[in-house]
Amino acid sequence: MAARITRAKKKIAAARIPYRVPTAADLPERVSAVCDVVHLVFTTGSNASAGEALIRDDLVASAIGLARTLHRLLPIAEPAGLLALLVLIDARRATRTAEDGQPVLLEDQDRSLWDRQLIAEGSDLLTEALRGGPPTRYAVQAAIAAVHAEAPTFAATDWAEIVVLHDVLLRLWPSPVVELNRAVALGMRDGPQAGLRALDALAAEPALATYRYLSAARADFLRRLRRWPEAADAYEEALLLTDNEPERAFLTGRLAEVRRDQAGG
Repeated sequence: MAARITRAKKKIAAARIPYRVPTAADLPERVSAVCDVVHLVFTTGSNASAGEALIRDDLVASAIGLARTLHRLLPIAEPAGLLALLVLIDARRATRTAEDGQPVLLEDQDRSLWDRQLIAEGSDLLTEALRGGPPTRYAVQAAIAAVHAEAPTFAATDWAEIVVLHDVLLRLWPSPVVELNRAVALGMRDGPQAGLRALDALAAEPALATYRYLSAARADFLRRLRRWPEAADAYEEALLLTDNEPERAFLTGRLAEVRRDQAGG
């Protein structure tokens, strides 16, 4: 990263690109780019793609700190929506991993341990973001996180609202990953067969060809449908695409469960 910054500085100097403070008209576009980077840092920390920990606390803390600074300096809709999203997700951090570091799925998390102060802050920020103008993608993502945060139990989750919010998000931010998340929500609303059909429709999407969560989501729906051989194949595929050790341990455990169920008929 240091080498890249040095090269970028040299290119700027060689091209004689002048430094200027952006005008108010420039801010929306520039703020969006900054928000995207902060969100990427948070996502990288919240779901580490490799390594021995599922969550990198240092990156999560840095991203939230940057988001708070953005919101303080620029109290407009997009930074407010971004900060709302980050704190609503981070409110669940203490319950996302077991003592051995393995992931704990949302349906198995102890909601009494969720940080209610962060959830309240996130809800207030979401209201601020929605009042500040047309909804941004971060505000819609924060709204999805808020639906999860407000549900007293996993069974009480309003999956119909989450599907609708994903439809809105797809209009604002067309993305294969958003389509995948919508497919999962659809499966939770309409049943695993519907979710599996929606996921299989994404199989030819190049951006998801090596995306571990597509295989893992398919494996889970196939497991729920008791289609053991196909579920085992999907878990094996997810393992091949996963370099994060806690996730590998979790998937290995699920694969063993599926094979036992298959053997037991």
